[in-house]
Amino acid sequence: MKFGKEFLSQMVPEWQEAYLDYNNLKAILKEVSISRQPKAPDASGKLKRKMSLYRAFSGLTTQRNSPRKQDDAIITNIVHNGSEESYQSMFFMSSDQGGGNEVLFFRELDAEFNKVVRFYKKKVGELTVEAEELSKQMDILVALRIKVEKPDVASNDVDEPVDLAGTAASSTVNSINGRSTGRSRFEITQEVETVDEEMEAKEGNSYSRKGSRGTTQTIQEHRPASLDLLPHVRINIAPETPVSTLKYMVASSKAGLSYKKTELRKSEELMTRALIEFYQKLQVLKGYSFLNILAVSKIVKKYDKITSRRASKVYLEMVDKSPLGSTMEVTRLIERVEAVFIKHFANGNRRKGMDILRRKIRREKHGITFFSGVFFGCAMALVAAIIVVIHLRNIFESTGRSQYMDNIFPLYSLFGFIILHLMMYSGNIYFWRRYRVNYSFMFGFKQGTELSHREVFFLSTGLAVLTLACVLSHLDMEVDLKTKRFEAISESIPLALLTVLLLIIFCPFDIIFRSSRFFLIRSAFHLVCTPFYKVTLEDFFLADQLTSQVQAFRSLEFYICYYGWGDFIRRSNTCKENKVFEAFYFVVAIIPYWIRTLQCLRRLIEEKDVMHVFNGLKYFSTVIAVAMRTGNDLNMGMTWRNLAAVSSVIATISGTYWDIVWDWGLLRRNSKNPWLRDKLVISNKSVYFAAIVLNILLRLAWMQSVLGFREAPFIHRQALIAIVAVLEIIRRGIWNFFRLENEHLNNVGKYRAFDSVPLPFDYDEMVR
Repeated sequence: MKFGKEFLSQMVPEWQEAYLDYNNLKAILKEVSISRQPKAPDASGKLKRKMSLYRAFSGLTTQRNSPRKQDDAIITNIVHNGSEESYQSMFFMSSDQGGGNEVLFFRELDAEFNKVVRFYKKKVGELTVEAEELSKQMDILVALRIKVEKPDVASNDVDEPVDLAGTAASSTVNSINGRSTGRSRFEITQEVETVDEEMEAKEGNSYSRKGSRGTTQTIQEHRPASLDLLPHVRINIAPETPVSTLKYMVASSKAGLSYKKTELRKSEELMTRALIEFYQKLQVLKGYSFLNILAVSKIVKKYDKITSRRASKVYLEMVDKSPLGSTMEVTRLIERVEAVFIKHFANGNRRKGMDILRRKIRREKHGITFFSGVFFGCAMALVAAIIVVIHLRNIFESTGRSQYMDNIFPLYSLFGFIILHLMMYSGNIYFWRRYRVNYSFMFGFKQGTELSHREVFFLSTGLAVLTLACVLSHLDMEVDLKTKRFEAISESIPLALLTVLLLIIFCPFDIIFRSSRFFLIRSAFHLVCTPFYKVTLEDFFLADQLTSQVQAFRSLEFYICYYGWGDFIRRSNTCKENKVFEAFYFVVAIIPYWIRTLQCLRRLIEEKDVMHVFNGLKYFSTVIAVAMRTGNDLNMGMTWRNLAAVSSVIATISGTYWDIVWDWGLLRRNSKNPWLRDKLVISNKSVYFAAIVLNILLRLAWMQSVLGFREAPFIHRQALIAIVAVLEIIRRGIWNFFRLENEHLNNVGKYRAFDSVPLPFDYDEMVR
């Protein structure tokens, strides 16, 4: 693989704009290569020489120059502008053929390198502040642990706690500016002093002398883990159940510490998450530095090769002297986090601690790919077999056709909706990965547990094989005279299939992607208790998926009615004549939209953003439209029909507008890409316009019941309802990709590549 593609694949997607623009520099080098080819003499050579010299030296106020050797094409400089430093180079051969392009190359290279250095220094500063806060949290956690586990210990008998923030803050600030004058800010006390000494021995005698003095000063200035600070601390653990949420809402302020073991356990869990997230930030930042240094090295060596000059050595010496070239402070932070985490959260077991800290990488299994192909082939064979059976037995023209469509088709259509939705989600994951949309971060998947597109496709094809096999066996048992007398068994096949599916979903054993199943169950429970949980992206994204599965909810309702109150052996039911069924026919259609309305209300209260009001009104208008349409479906007269038509038009227009303008961020008239948006992950703009048109057309299909297409000449009403439901699921699959693409680009604009982990404690100013 060429370095350009490898460089792109290794980038943190949300930081993509902060990396060196390797492709642009490579394009300039191509121009340099072309311009250095022999050309006819030009009379205006003197003028070009004068202008190129001006461009080479203009605007440079040199603080420190590297001595230039005779064969060197450039010298490097560090330019000070107040407290800011910038790194620049001077090109001395601009009068040569193609020199203007070479001047442009070094100018762009300097600009890109300074951009990378500024971003790196900014992130190091942010991590330094975060280290300070984590050290205070660790002080409190150590004191709380002692209070809970050893309540009889006096304050002055407490050993030294772990203090992650040291006293050398100023030295850290200096070191990120390129002048390391002492120890980093992330200090360890006596508990890990031996680790410090080993590290200092490796780093050299000069550092050891400075470091030892810094260590002594740190130990002297560290305060003990006094239990007296605990009364000034308040617990900051988010409620995890509806009951705890209600208690939290009733309480006027955050509760103080109660010194219970459950409180300690939750605090340790939050602190563990915070340290893991902090550790991974450090690793990513170190990787960012390494990757950009490698890109600079590659591009300047490519320049040397094209021009036969000697510029790479001088330029890389400047890079090595910059903060980007010396990641000592980040490395020290990493080592000290490891030491603290292993001692306090892994019982001194380094292997266990490092296994928890390190980022989990999910490996693709070849068996998944193999069985996906096998299941897909089996599903196609079963579809062909069903078509042959229907044709040979002439089922469409049989007297029981209408009875089958009214009673059995809705039972199996439930699985068809689920299978199609899984396949659409599999396609979403494939394209999200292809275009580097960080879906696993946005959904909050635990590292190493997110499903790939192959695994989701494996689940969908496996369920498809199981469902189609049941359909085929059902048809065969009904037609075959030998098995026709076993009506109870044949009619129970759909119920048995649903039971198997539910058992797999709720299976507690570690089989069939347990972590993903439990993640789905937890998110679904959050939807049931919507007002009592903080609304996250995975929660409202799942609720949006459920709004496209209204017919699946109605099929579940029909399952209960058909097998609970119907005469399923004789394939007959009185569900439509039942008032309870009729009432729930409204309710199950409204539930997904009502959940989204409540989520918008909760987000309005938390975020104070007025846009959630309009979003909530959009879903509430959909609630009204679904209620009116359901009444129209139940043949409640012309009044319901007119109300359904008006409400559906309003809901369709508002929903379509919100999808395209707010969820997708498109139709920006003054953007760089007219009528789209400034940033696009797909280079082919026609894809976006096609998606807009498809979204509008498929939204119109949503109004089929209002427009009166109750039954076409050759299509049963249940089949028509299923077709419209399938179109809505397809629309939702298209919506999914562009919705997460827009969210991803918002994260890119804010360089948001990590979750903000809540810390367990709040404390008074005196604790600081």
